[in-house]
Amino acid sequence: MPTETFEFQVEARQLLQLMIHSVYSNKDVFLRELVSNASDALDKLRLEKLWDDSLDADVSDPHIEIDIDKDARTLTVRDNGIGMSYDEVGGLIGTIANSGTAKFLQELREAQDKAGEDGLIGQFGVGFYSGFMVADEVTLLTRRAGESQGTRWSSRGEGTYTLEKVDDAPQGTSVTLHLKPADPENQLHDYTSPWKIREIIKRYSDFITWPIRMVPEKSGDDDSTPEPETLNSMKALWARPRDEVSDDEYHELYKHIGHDWRDPLETIRLQAEGTFEYQALLFLPAHAPHDLFTRDFKRGVQLYVKRVFIMDDCEALLPPYLRFVKGVVDAADLSLNVSREILQQDRHIEMMRRRLTKKVLSTVKEMMTKDQERYGTFWREFGTVLKEGLVTDAENRDAILAVASFASTHHDTEPTTLKQYVERMKDGQEDIYYLTGDSRQSIENSPHMEAFRERGIEVLLLTDPVDEVWADAVGEYEGKKLRSVAKGQIDLDAEDEDGADEDREKQTEEYAGLLGWMKERLDEDIKDVRLSSRLTVSPACVVSDAHDLTPALENMYRAMGQEVPRAKRILELNPDHQLVKGLNQAYKEREDRTELAETAELLYSLAVLAEGGQPKEPARFVKLMADRLERAL
Repeated sequence: MPTETFEFQVEARQLLQLMIHSVYSNKDVFLRELVSNASDALDKLRLEKLWDDSLDADVSDPHIEIDIDKDARTLTVRDNGIGMSYDEVGGLIGTIANSGTAKFLQELREAQDKAGEDGLIGQFGVGFYSGFMVADEVTLLTRRAGESQGTRWSSRGEGTYTLEKVDDAPQGTSVTLHLKPADPENQLHDYTSPWKIREIIKRYSDFITWPIRMVPEKSGDDDSTPEPETLNSMKALWARPRDEVSDDEYHELYKHIGHDWRDPLETIRLQAEGTFEYQALLFLPAHAPHDLFTRDFKRGVQLYVKRVFIMDDCEALLPPYLRFVKGVVDAADLSLNVSREILQQDRHIEMMRRRLTKKVLSTVKEMMTKDQERYGTFWREFGTVLKEGLVTDAENRDAILAVASFASTHHDTEPTTLKQYVERMKDGQEDIYYLTGDSRQSIENSPHMEAFRERGIEVLLLTDPVDEVWADAVGEYEGKKLRSVAKGQIDLDAEDEDGADEDREKQTEEYAGLLGWMKERLDEDIKDVRLSSRLTVSPACVVSDAHDLTPALENMYRAMGQEVPRAKRILELNPDHQLVKGLNQAYKEREDRTELAETAELLYSLAVLAEGGQPKEPARFVKLMADRLERAL
């Protein structure tokens, strides 16, 4: 049969150079692309045979075969699938080689900026031409099932390519790469090495439905041909019915993809059917990784498209607050860029993200209801990161609150949910009270807690840095406001004592002079001085105004590089404390209030210390305190 020679257009030459040098960041993926094409060919043959039982095609042993010839430095990927006719070879590979190349090249160059090249991925020519990254010459031999004549295509990827009709081609397609010399410095490996081929297949094509076989090298003087070995497991556990897969198999998959030697805490299966189909197999680890809160933490699940590995850490499929979740998502079709290395943002990605997020949260809710011990383990390990979603994911905020639990004054060790807190609220109590701090012990010993402890009012004890942020962001739960006991005016007397307003007015009048004088003396540090209803033991405390940032939140923003103005706070005095009573009496009796001013300064510094802060001038505070102690001896 005559061999026809065709000349590449100028744009095609540019495109080949782009494919070879720019499109793929990892040259190993050429084998993924060729195996993926072969798998598609086997899928198409199976479907066509189902539609047309009279089709003259061999379907007895569908498989993909990889053949290595070290002497000739060739690598062949062969399948016995649907194959291609002469016209199809010219058309499919002509996606690149013939007309329309300029438009294709333009779309390819814009792939980083727009998601308009959905039709590129899956075209035979695109993945096929990735072979030129590793080969000086590529030869394709193919025969369509049901036809008697085959086609040979060949090119060195330079100026021309040839097409030839042949009579002796087997059913299916074989692609032979005449490999370039190995160049490790340019990430061009020796692809005649069997171990390298095994590594690539295991990484990218392990779950392909069809067996991928390779004849191992002969050993010693044995002249017999070794039996082909199957390189892929074909065990896509997410695609098999639950009753066909053991827990041990799930656990082994988790250990492989999660790089963990322990069994997962929970396994989550999801199968979506309809216009957009995908399967997911997710795992909740039993322990938080040590680098969970570091910037370099690898988050995201593995992404497959039709069982072909695409991406190791696909961040687009789960929100950052679920970054600890490991697993696999396998979609029937997705919008990828031409190299499959960049995921295009489209509605399918968003659909999967929303569904997977809701599935993980509902699984935690079920765990919380049915297995408190496992839920306790989960919340202890991942509660802190999950609470980030209360700030960043308003859509799922209620679902996150439903599975969140917090330490509280109700019990020394057992956490509580917001629902349980509301059910225990005292008659007349309108708000959910909380206090943030570094530890449970420091919060329980805070002066802000005194009146709540005395009246038996439950307070949530929040010790994670994120608690400072989400409590303000959420604002309320089931109509009950979330209120910090260290912010704003809190009048518990009005809730449980008759005549409280009248008593407060008398005390305010009695202390009016002292309060005004102290506000003037401490004006650089505080915005107001007032009497407190939250103190029963301590003489004073400092609180933030209702809408001001707390000192801890200010420090958090500054640590992130955001400059925020330092808010002045409010000094509250306990009118029933002997020190405050004595200070008020001295204020009324003395004309010279120099020492009294130092006492007021010490009182403010003690209040700052009591909540875990530090006096503005530690050296001055120590000197004033030492002087007072000396005079007291």
